[in-house]
Amino acid sequence: MKKLALLVLTLSLVLVAAVAFAAEGAAAPAATPGLTAAVAALFAIAIAAFGGSIGMGLSISRAVEGIARNPEASGKIMTTMIIGLALIESLAIYTLVIIFIKA
Repeated sequence: MKKLALLVLTLSLVLVAAVAFAAEGAAAPAATPGLTAAVAALFAIAIAAFGGSIGMGLSISRAVEGIARNPEASGKIMTTMIIGLALIESLAIYTLVIIFIKA
C-alpha cells in the first residue's frame, strides 16, 4: 500500500515538474486564468476524493475486523465508525467549498 502511494506521488511530481520546467515556446498561446483555476480545482478535488476514499476504506476495514474479533462491541464500534466516516467525508466537502469560493 505504501509502495502504491509512493508511486502515485512520484508520478504526480514528475508530471508537475515536467510542466513547471518546460521551456517557453516562441508562439505558445497564453493560458487563460479561468482554465488554470479550473485545472487546479480538478486536481484539488481529485486528491481530496482519493484521500477520503482511502481513509474511509481503511476505517471500515478496521471496524469490520474489530466487530469480527469482539461481536459484543459492535454497537460502539459502528457508532464510532459512522462518526469517523462523517469527519473524513467533511474534509472532501471542505475542499469542494473552498474550490467554489475561490473559483
